[in-house]
Amino acid sequence: MKNMENRNNVTEFILLGFTQNPKTQKILIVVFLVVYIISMAGNVFTVVAITTISLLGSLMYFFLAHLSFIDACYSCVDTPKLIIDSLYEKKTSTFKGCMNQIFWEHFLSGIDIILLISMAYDRYVAICKHLHYMTIMNQQLCWLLVGVATMGGFLHGIIQILFIFRLPFCGPNVIDHFMCDLHPLLDLACTDTHTLGLFVAANNGILCLLNFLLLVGSYVVILHSLRTKNSEARHKALSACISHITGVVIFFVPCIFVYMRPAVILPIDKSVAVFYTMITPMLNPLIYTLRNAQLKTTTGKRFISKAISGEI
Repeated sequence: MKNMENRNNVTEFILLGFTQNPKTQKILIVVFLVVYIISMAGNVFTVVAITTISLLGSLMYFFLAHLSFIDACYSCVDTPKLIIDSLYEKKTSTFKGCMNQIFWEHFLSGIDIILLISMAYDRYVAICKHLHYMTIMNQQLCWLLVGVATMGGFLHGIIQILFIFRLPFCGPNVIDHFMCDLHPLLDLACTDTHTLGLFVAANNGILCLLNFLLLVGSYVVILHSLRTKNSEARHKALSACISHITGVVIFFVPCIFVYMRPAVILPIDKSVAVFYTMITPMLNPLIYTLRNAQLKTTTGKRFISKAISGEI
């Protein structure tokens, strides 16, 4: 009861954001608004293109459509609030708002990670076991992987809330960040959070590291198997793998840097968090969609056909 009373002393948190300089804030509003628009446009375009030109039956595009949908949702968790907060001198978030933000951040990022692993496995089967591709990667398995991603993301998100929600917060209530996150809240808790900080490092940091190594390892195996392919096939697969690895690095390396350490707040954390909360959802359509010749060609043909028939 005492802990609950102490925690209720803090009904809202004050976010310091990136800067207190009004001129710099105006610049950041424009930058993050552009990033948000590009991210939403790219991911929504991918989902609409795949579903409207009947590519959803192709298993590679099946995962891509789900990844783009999750990235569009992920872009809406932190960026709009950051843009709105930058318009005001005082940036606040209620306790409940912080809990919601943390849940959705980890829920959607958990789904993202499992979908990336599913896509890497799909590419591994397509390149290394192409004769058995349709047998292995059937619709039932793909929907099962999406279900596993959703459940895995939900469990990952709810675990964060179960531990943070019960912490006592009795002041101060100032978070030196542009969003609510685990380490800043652990730093504000009115209790010893050393053990919980180690759990966060294990649950988030080590999990990110293992998944990162798994993904990079899968692409190494794929690249190694290309020795038996002709030069055109090698070049095509190599180009795709390098772009995919780039996306994986941009997402996972910042996450590993932030979470795979004790609950210590560093000034650079805010800048690093931009990569996995904003930059990655913006780049994924460029990496997975706009570099895809089949999707661009099919979309272009459908657009021209509709334009000629007068549908647009």
